[in-house]
Amino acid sequence: MAGKFECYKDKAGEYRFRLKAGNGETILSSEGYSSKSGCDNGIASVRKNCVNPDRFEKKKTEAGKFRFNLKASNGQVIGTSQSYSSDSGCDNGMKSVAKSAPDATVVEES
Repeated sequence: MAGKFECYKDKAGEYRFRLKAGNGETILSSEGYSSKSGCDNGIASVRKNCVNPDRFEKKKTEAGKFRFNLKASNGQVIGTSQSYSSDSGCDNGMKSVAKSAPDATVVEES
């Protein structure tokens, strides 16, 4: 099963997307956008930037977990991962985004 972007409106009225891997796990989530077109542009930016390993920024949380951000060429965060218990799990999450995002379908959630 291929990956997919789910585009939805949150409780605050902002548009967001999440990228799900083929197994249904969420591997990247966006910040809020004020418009649907902003959300669509965010998805396009993920597709463009995920193929460049330098666009991923891995961090260790205060709780000792690992997570990553995908950044655009201007340094702005496009999406954030879930928390991973291991460094290798985080690396696999980044690889999954790079593999899933370019060809992922977009599904509008209501």
